[in-house]
Amino acid sequence: MNSFNVVVPKSSPRHVVSRGPASLRLWIPTFVGMTKMPEAKNRWNRYAKFKKTVLSLAVLGLCPAWLYSEPVVIKFATLAPEGSAWMNTMKDLNQELKKETQGQVSFKIYPGGVAGDEKDVLRKIRIGEMQAGGFTGLGLGEIAPKVRVLDSPWLFKNTAEIDFIRKKFRAQFEQAFLKGGFVLLGWSDLGFVHFFSQHPFSGIDSLKKDKIWIWEGDPIAEAAFKVLGINPIPLSELDVMTSLQTGMIDTVYGPPLAVTALQWFTKTQYIDPVSLAYASGAVLISKKTFDRLSPSQKQIIKKVSHQYLTRLNAISRRENEESLVALQKEGLTISPKPSPQVMKLYQNLGQKAREALVGKLYSQKFLDQVQNSLQTFRSHHAKAR
Repeated sequence: MNSFNVVVPKSSPRHVVSRGPASLRLWIPTFVGMTKMPEAKNRWNRYAKFKKTVLSLAVLGLCPAWLYSEPVVIKFATLAPEGSAWMNTMKDLNQELKKETQGQVSFKIYPGGVAGDEKDVLRKIRIGEMQAGGFTGLGLGEIAPKVRVLDSPWLFKNTAEIDFIRKKFRAQFEQAFLKGGFVLLGWSDLGFVHFFSQHPFSGIDSLKKDKIWIWEGDPIAEAAFKVLGINPIPLSELDVMTSLQTGMIDTVYGPPLAVTALQWFTKTQYIDPVSLAYASGAVLISKKTFDRLSPSQKQIIKKVSHQYLTRLNAISRRENEESLVALQKEGLTISPKPSPQVMKLYQNLGQKAREALVGKLYSQKFLDQVQNSLQTFRSHHAKAR
């Protein structure tokens, strides 16, 4: 085998390799010559030590972000309008996030549906135009269908029950979101859902006479209306106010706080005292974006989100109760509460609606687990009282 010579200037540090094709000539500068000089050698040793320390800290997630990453701006979209409790909390959360990450991670917030409805936002996240969002059940179901069990009609009686089920099945819900390409940063309650109409409520038969809006593409609402024998009018949430103004619909549904924030109450006069369901929401970030964060940044965004969204849920629950009082002061009337027989009918219809969603959103096994756990929780608390 022929050999080649490595040609190095006399003034340069050198390292000689003497095997290979004879025609090849290489310049290979190294630090061999430098390290023969004491001062240069010390500088090189200090640099090598510093580099090793930085790499070690980076692996542990302890290295300041500015040493190895660019700032991450997370585009976040929500239907929540400017000035609402949800938006105010997200702004506070964002300020704390920027503070704790020294400006390396922040949200750029798009409120009030300016980025489109929830399906639009999901599409934009999946193609990289957005990275996170605040979603209602409709959006959550597009990502992790089994999570919609939390929105099941006539399932929960109070917030203690919803908190219990979320905690007990948290691992399963988080895994479902991960499978859909998202990381759960925290739950954001919307509240108990009521009907709001231009006509009085006197039971299920009265609902059949109304022109009721249904959120387009929502399987939970479709199942509920089907067992009620109602033929609703499907529309995007963004089209509801205009449709109320034109008379296309005369009845909507939602938590009192949301109906107030969206100004739908200005076009209705009566409130159904029976809650249709409990509406859960959540703040999600795409897994792809989450994985770009350093270990310490991941911990911070989860910690800050949990802190502020827990606070938001307490505010939301309180303000939903206050909104019912405020709406009555605005001239709306809460219809009389139905008889125990009618309430029992609602419970039976709820069970029928939940069973109809087996195989579409969740398995029979999972539904049974949730309902059995809820029954055990109720029995335990009944004995405690």
